Amino acid sequence: QGQLVASGGGLVQAGNSLALSCAPDGVSGGGAFTKSAMGWFRQTPGKGRGFVASISYNGLATYYAVSVKGRFTITRDDAKNTVYLQMDDLKPEDTALYSCAVRSTSRYVSDIEDSYDFWGQGTQVTVSS
Repeated sequence: QGQLVASGGGLVQAGNSLALSCAPDGVSGGGAFTKSAMGWFRQTPGKGRGFVASISYNGLATYYAVSVKGRFTITRDDAKNTVYLQMDDLKPEDTALYSCAVRSTSRYVSDIEDSYDFWGQGTQVTVSS
């Protein structure tokens, strides 16, 4: 597996949307994570990394932090080894470095950071008021 690379971050005004994606670099062909749950976490300066969303290995189950539920949507495309995070109605408090992660030892959703064992570098999301 290559390094996970997240993209799609940027600077937007409150109320607008951004779409993040994350995939392993240098991996050809799909199916790299078909037995793994995947997730998104975010980190702000001075704070630890916090859970955002998780999706099961088959995409049938999703789980969200209360603060983003109803505004963010996590999906996956196993043919592309990619996990997505659609972020709508963004708020200034959503400003953070967003990182994706793979839970290679489990197929099921989780909000526990330590249960994810393969991490990508983050992409910065900044929401202005």
